Amino acid sequence: MNYLLDTHTFIWCVLDPDKLPGGVVNVIKDSSNNICVSAVTFWEISLKFSLKKLDLQGTSPDKFPSLSIQTGFKNIPLLADECATYHKLKVIEHKDPFDRILIWQAINQNLIFVSKDANAAVYIKEGLSIFW
Repeated sequence: MNYLLDTHTFIWCVLDPDKLPGGVVNVIKDSSNNICVSAVTFWEISLKFSLKKLDLQGTSPDKFPSLSIQTGFKNIPLLADECATYHKLKVIEHKDPFDRILIWQAINQNLIFVSKDANAAVYIKEGLSIFW
């Protein structure tokens, strides 16, 4: 299976894995699964860190792409076509633009979105698959 980690899920994987439910841990540890982290996640981490809205426990945002690779995850870019077709995401319940583009990316790349965000469920009717 192919998964895309939400930003909080990725941060917890790296910094605080005890926050993850057992099912998520099992999915991440299963070597037959592809676990992806979007460039959008690194952007969000860096922005929120610079605004002092995110405590990274002494880790610099610059370290997260390599931490992702070291953890066995695949870093994926945000594609130009995903940006250009973003307007097709009809549901606008979710106000966080980072979450919305991650959701759109998951839909477009047929990735299961790993997130605790209850607001993401409104996008199931848009084709999103969610796991938590």
